Amino acid sequence: MELLQVVWQADPEIFSIGPLSIRWYGLFWALSFYIGYEIISRMYKRDGVARQEVDKLFIYMAIGSIVGARLGHCFFYDFNYYISNPFEILMIWQGGLASHGGAIGIVLALYYFRKKVSSKSYLWVLDRVVIPVSLAAFFIRMGNLMNSEIYGHETSLPWGFIFLLRGEEVAKHPTQIYEGLGYIILFASLLILYIKKGKKLPDGFLTGIFAISMFVIRFLIEFVKEVQSPFEEGMLLNMGQILSIPAIIAGVLILMYSLKNKKKETGG
Repeated sequence: MELLQVVWQADPEIFSIGPLSIRWYGLFWALSFYIGYEIISRMYKRDGVARQEVDKLFIYMAIGSIVGARLGHCFFYDFNYYISNPFEILMIWQGGLASHGGAIGIVLALYYFRKKVSSKSYLWVLDRVVIPVSLAAFFIRMGNLMNSEIYGHETSLPWGFIFLLRGEEVAKHPTQIYEGLGYIILFASLLILYIKKGKKLPDGFLTGIFAISMFVIRFLIEFVKEVQSPFEEGMLLNMGQILSIPAIIAGVLILMYSLKNKKKETGG
């Protein structure tokens, strides 16, 4: 049987004007913030919260996600290099962002947002933020696909991708697509839950579902993904999986806390 494998050689750059280049990865990041802003704005309007809070929320989120993602890459995946070359941490244009770091950055940024700005509880805010964050995770993996990066081990499956720009000659698992599909399904599920259940859901419920689902997806797909840094060679679990475990545990605890509070409110 002839295999229908995909020869992938997409150009990471959309176009350039002089020294300025527009890349798919950057476009997907921008789309994440734009669409996320629109989604949050509509949710806040539906819930009767002032739109001014949305503007400030996205300033906190933008700073938290970018700083967190950069520091996460530098310290989780290449600590020895960056601790010896600290000024290169600032050179974000050279690439290197870690989703776990971005998640930590957003969580911390929202903590300060809650203290300084928000009229709602921390978990209330998180429940709404995790919906567009799930969509952003999808966009980021599509950016990775366009960059021909973060792919999987060799495969003989018919949907394997041969990443020519990385010098690959055999098909590899397109793990960017695997993860992206998981995240877009998670986004749709959380959005439907919010629309249909709305105010009936206890604070923290969507956050708990998000954390469990997002990081279980990441944990499982890491088994067929190539290592991202040489130090991961030979490890039973790679760094992505190690960082996913506490996030899954946190999700379980938040979900339990949410359901417990719901039970108290209903007198159960």
